Amino acid sequence: KMAGSSSPWIGSAYLFLQSTCKTITLPSLYESSQKKPSVFKALKLALADSTGSMNGVDMLKVHCSHPHLIVQLKFCKQGTCRRFLQSYREGTLQKSLQSHLQLSLALTTVPLEMELKTGSEHLDNMLKDEDHCLECIYREKPDRLRDEEITELEESFKSLTVHQSINNNMVVKDCTPLSPPSLPPSQGSSLSPQVTFIFQGQEFVNRTLLPDDHQKFAKLVSKKWKQVGRSLQKSCRALRDPVIDNLALEYDREGLYEQAYQMLLRFIQSEGKKATIARLISALEENGLISLAEELLGLHSSEDLS
Repeated sequence: KMAGSSSPWIGSAYLFLQSTCKTITLPSLYESSQKKPSVFKALKLALADSTGSMNGVDMLKVHCSHPHLIVQLKFCKQGTCRRFLQSYREGTLQKSLQSHLQLSLALTTVPLEMELKTGSEHLDNMLKDEDHCLECIYREKPDRLRDEEITELEESFKSLTVHQSINNNMVVKDCTPLSPPSLPPSQGSSLSPQVTFIFQGQEFVNRTLLPDDHQKFAKLVSKKWKQVGRSLQKSCRALRDPVIDNLALEYDREGLYEQAYQMLLRFIQSEGKKATIARLISALEENGLISLAEELLGLHSSEDLS
């Protein structure tokens, strides 16, 4: 039986990844010292997307077992593990990882196949029974501490993220927030500053836009996508006239979701690491879309404690 509130909920699982494209071999990319940080970054961001937090799931080790890349995962909260399972089952984790690998490695597409296992159990065969999957993950206790190589990659990822945010041309302030941000400061240095912005009196880490932000924006912005685009075009050449009107015509038959999605895609592709949540929130505020801004910053979603 799963532990009560007296002891922490800890479980482990193995994520098997394989590219279905013959020219892309994930283990070979990970074994390359040049590509390894990019693959790690994509894994880190996709897992953060799936749990809603940079600390939602811990990578203990990445095994290269051609043609698979096998990631050993550790979960410390049942609610977080449940969110991960839902994301995995619905295919959003797969789409997110494909998108992050594509951006990190500058490839046109990275088609993936995924499997989730614990010990001898194939969780893909029982995904509809979420509670049983949770039981299997809980029974599979982590058999190792985090690999030294993963710790090094984690540290360089954190310092790189902070450095990129500092180089961002948004007007932001350097400080270490009193409440823990979604991106933790580097453990090795308490002096490492977080770059944050203020929204409704609260402080948020200024991260780059995630696939989940992209989809939520396109789904919820409705007819006002053009106005948001015009706010963004002030600091983004790729959206200068007549781009927005052309997108409206080009994707007219597909509807508002696709028009909004393509507009933000232009912004993300042209601005790269400078396509930050702070810039999008600022554009939303400018157009009175406060509720959508709150949604993107997670102010609407109540904590899933189940």
